[in-house]
Amino acid sequence: MADERVRPGADDIYENVKRDAAEELERPVAALAFSGLFAGATLGFSGLASAGATSLLGGAAGAELLGALVYPIGFVAAIIGRAQLFTENTLYPMTLVFDERRYVRATLRLWAVVWLANVVGALAFAALAVDSGAVSHGIVAGVVDLGEKMAAGSWSSNLWSGLVAGWLLALVAWTIEATDQASGQIVLIWVLTALIAIGSFDHCVSTTAEVLAAVVQGTVSVGHFFGWLAAVTLGNVIGGVAIVGVLNYGQVRAGES
Repeated sequence: MADERVRPGADDIYENVKRDAAEELERPVAALAFSGLFAGATLGFSGLASAGATSLLGGAAGAELLGALVYPIGFVAAIIGRAQLFTENTLYPMTLVFDERRYVRATLRLWAVVWLANVVGALAFAALAVDSGAVSHGIVAGVVDLGEKMAAGSWSSNLWSGLVAGWLLALVAWTIEATDQASGQIVLIWVLTALIAIGSFDHCVSTTAEVLAAVVQGTVSVGHFFGWLAAVTLGNVIGGVAIVGVLNYGQVRAGES
């Protein structure tokens, strides 16, 4: 009887990830940069949605939970829209690097371009939200408050918080490769990224927009922001590469003869 699996195996998902990674590594720098800018700016809507929902409920019970439940909006728009998100790329190209070291340089190029573009996009969103007058004062205050809280931890606590967020985003990148159905992908993204808000974990793109809003407002210093960002980025990379990437590589390759 033919082998008919109801769902794809780990090896199938791994090959899907490698295929998508190869396509992304071939994209021109300009295309990566524009895509990264779009992702960085779009993820700003996560903090905005969370602050808006919390502001509408005021001090009512469940306000913070509702804010966390709408937080994934930016992630859904960016990921389903196939925009370049740095934390997804801690998994995708690394699957190629684990098998073939010749992809190291291309991966480092992709990381540098996408990370910088994501941060610039987040800065553009923060400046728009705080300075343009397009967003109500109450919601701006909520976004700034989120940024102040995220930036308040120690370097080591931000590192570990970033590790968990990187782990979650790499899980998103891994699990959505198990289905081609947009509805299923949206559910996976929504559930996993909601945990970032529920746990107040640091992410080098979505929470960067929030912390940069506080920088633009003048309540967080530029120097403190860069220290926070360094810790969070390192944590995101470790969470994506060392946990999701290495362990899934191990479960696939360890089973080969």
